[in-house]
Amino acid sequence: MIHRASRVIAVCAALTFGAGAASAADIVDTAVKAGQFNTLATALKAAGLVDTLKGPGPFTVFAPTDEAFKKLPAGTVENLLKPENKAQLVGILTYHVVPGKVMSSALAGKTTEAKTVQGQPVKVDATKGDVMVNNAKVVKADIATDNGVIHVIDTVILPK
Repeated sequence: MIHRASRVIAVCAALTFGAGAASAADIVDTAVKAGQFNTLATALKAAGLVDTLKGPGPFTVFAPTDEAFKKLPAGTVENLLKPENKAQLVGILTYHVVPGKVMSSALAGKTTEAKTVQGQPVKVDATKGDVMVNNAKVVKADIATDNGVIHVIDTVILPK
């Protein structure tokens, strides 16, 4: 009888801990876990933005993949990661963030501008099948997180 009770407790504990693990993570943890945003994660850390994007939000993040960062001219990322270029890096990264949680269904069939945390707007065009954010294509939309949503883009977008 004791053995059976121990198994029941073990199963209940596993279900309890499993349920907690199944909940969504914040934007940063979700991006890190995905494995295709290593450069973005490094840049967020260098810019001091990790705590902000782990905060309550909500945020909409247009997240460039590692491949998107590779499209930049050689040496660009390394240069931006230098401490003396932190302000420029912060400007670029915050240009990828829009306050609020904007799901793709809210954009379907529309062209609009969204004001970024950086201050300048991005142009969002969802009228021609693919969703474009400036010159970047959204390759995966609506990755829900505890504090917002991630839309994966194939190109780093740059403010003017």
